[in-house]
Amino acid sequence: MIESHYDWQVKDVDQPTEAAQQAAEQLKIDPMIAQILINRGYDTIDTMQTFLTPDLSQLHDPFAMHDMQKGVDRIQNAIMNAEKVTIYGDYDADGVTSTAIMYETLDQFGANVDYFIPNRFVDGYGPNTAAFERLIEGGTQLIVTVDNGVSGHDAIARANELGCDVVVTDHHELPETLPDAAAVIHPRHPEGDYPFGGLSGAGVAFKVATALLEEVPQELLDLAAIGTVADLVPVVDENRVLVSLGLKILAQTDRLGLVNLMQGAGIDPSQLTEQSIGFGIAPRLNALGRLDDAAPAVELLTTLDDERASELAQLTEKQNKYRQQLVADISETALTQAQDADHRDHPALVITGEHWHEGVLGIVASKVVETMGKPTVVLNVNPDSNTAKGSGRSVAGFNLFEAFDGHRDLMVAFGGHAGAVGMTAKADQLTALQTAFDDAAETQHLTDQPKGQLNVAARLTADKVTMPLYEQLQLLAPFGTDNPVPLFAFDPETLQNVKAIGADGKHLKFKVEDNGQAVDAIDFGQGALAPVLASAPDQVKLLAQIDINVWQGRTNMQLMVKDIAVTGMVVEDKRTQQLHKTMFSEAGTYVFFNQRVYEQLRTQLPPTAVSIVVTAGQEISDQKINTLFLVDCPASIADLQRVLGHITADRIVAYFYLKQSHYLLGMPERAQYAKLFRFVKTHQNVDVGKRMAELAAYLKIDASQLVLMLQIFSELHFVTIENGQLTPIAQPANQKIETAPSYQSRQTQIETEKQLLYSESAVLKQLLTSFTADK
Repeated sequence: MIESHYDWQVKDVDQPTEAAQQAAEQLKIDPMIAQILINRGYDTIDTMQTFLTPDLSQLHDPFAMHDMQKGVDRIQNAIMNAEKVTIYGDYDADGVTSTAIMYETLDQFGANVDYFIPNRFVDGYGPNTAAFERLIEGGTQLIVTVDNGVSGHDAIARANELGCDVVVTDHHELPETLPDAAAVIHPRHPEGDYPFGGLSGAGVAFKVATALLEEVPQELLDLAAIGTVADLVPVVDENRVLVSLGLKILAQTDRLGLVNLMQGAGIDPSQLTEQSIGFGIAPRLNALGRLDDAAPAVELLTTLDDERASELAQLTEKQNKYRQQLVADISETALTQAQDADHRDHPALVITGEHWHEGVLGIVASKVVETMGKPTVVLNVNPDSNTAKGSGRSVAGFNLFEAFDGHRDLMVAFGGHAGAVGMTAKADQLTALQTAFDDAAETQHLTDQPKGQLNVAARLTADKVTMPLYEQLQLLAPFGTDNPVPLFAFDPETLQNVKAIGADGKHLKFKVEDNGQAVDAIDFGQGALAPVLASAPDQVKLLAQIDINVWQGRTNMQLMVKDIAVTGMVVEDKRTQQLHKTMFSEAGTYVFFNQRVYEQLRTQLPPTAVSIVVTAGQEISDQKINTLFLVDCPASIADLQRVLGHITADRIVAYFYLKQSHYLLGMPERAQYAKLFRFVKTHQNVDVGKRMAELAAYLKIDASQLVLMLQIFSELHFVTIENGQLTPIAQPANQKIETAPSYQSRQTQIETEKQLLYSESAVLKQLLTSFTADK
């Protein structure tokens, strides 16, 4: 069994209410779409119509935002007096697009304007006092922050001392006390009453640009869309307008840098969606600031020089590939560490390494959380400074900030919120940091937290996944936070063509089949599940969004899988006559029934593996595990039942390796026993220790069979064997061959092999399942 990561909340919109039916008729949409809108709070014709047809008229008056007039007045005054204005941005995609929006707007007015992007590793996030001082020393008379500033008290106070005003434009969480700036433009300002508080930094900059220009600057919508999607703010209200219209502008953009960037990323402007931004454009813009200086990203967005645009796009692509490789390399090491003996039993993880690039550790932490399901902090240890710096990511229901906030004595610097933190810890306090993390997991009842919930639009079958349905669902796009892609639950009759794809088999692909029709499905990053699904094609349930795949001019429907569950125990039939190193790469519990086989393979097992060698009379403790590997074939079914009677596994992988099959060899024939008996009666002191092969050839009996027969004769006191010398016993008692322990043991082994090695796959699965069901 594999449990779903999420709790699926099925809304059954395929059974629309009367209100949905009426709305669908008036708006000329599918009733399912109307029901989805109602479920999301758009329960009148007007709100539905507004949602379905975003346009510029839905944008709010920028002057309704607190301090907008003060900020505009100060900026206009700087323009009129030719004061030097510096846009102080941020190094992520929202920050660089915010900077570009504000820079281009002021440049239109002929302002003496420049921009500054703080370096993540030198200046940190937000207003930096030393950076402000350098800018002011260079002639700056007005600083306009974008996508930061509300927490920059010290730097802004210093600017005031030096006679430089600061206009703050920001959207981040507001501190209790705001800085003493010339203006603080923020959609959620405590003294304001702006109708929509969910703007990104780019959205706020766009509103300032609108106020300055006294009209909506449609040519800046592409930048606003990128910043909005990149920052994961709610794609509703104004943001829906910015992204919807911004995508149209972006599809035909004449920004040379973006044209080159999209070309290098393989983005087709005619197929542009919010996902093109989220998974294509934004990560590339973010890569620059994660690894080094993000200022080239602003130049990329604003340059009018074709050659420079191409050069910057190539730099961005190169940095993004480097970032991807760093993440892949560090993630592999981090995940191995997360599953080793020192870490796997912790409810929350502190993962450490040396020479890890600190700019990507937040991404690595997210990958560990996704794989392990545990809150995780990933730190780069610097022995020279005795510090460990990095980022943490959480799971639903666990407050990461609260977990560490009371332990600042273990850290040099710390900040963040419930879902993500950044920290610089003392390298000699990492054990104490892990203990504090574990304690927080217990205090917050982490193990008792319910799974996160996902709203499911409806239950569907593969034959219902059609282009008309997909086109109707696109009426709800663009998707994002607070407007997620509708998800559908599938309980298919079976799966077909299950396989791991990609250069490293990282991804999972299969066909979902219902009512004689099939549709492709893909699940990125879940290639390891391929053998599980292939072994249980009728036990799979999945949650997926409906999508299309365009390849070489052909369009096919496909499912993008969000979550998978496999009901019941999964048995993978991997029976083999040869063992390979690749068979021992997974974490899990490996069971050996033969000590010699274990000794041969113990060094091949991964460090995260648990081994059990089953011996006669051994007690096996009750335990529940994810994956159980049955490495070799037991001598009896009873030994196997003893294991499965105590170990509950979600998945059993059956190798049942056996070097030589006794089942295929069979039992010696009665005539062979008679031939051997006649021989031993007439031969004294035969050295069977050294001449076994010679004797087998003489008697024309298989050597292994001959060994068994001699064991039986010895047990029945027909012969004695001492120091390898075979001697007959005169007038032995008349006993049946079948009563010898070795004979009975071999019969048991043959029957065991028959059931475990030579049965049909379905019969084996039924047998193993029955052993676990008997508990």
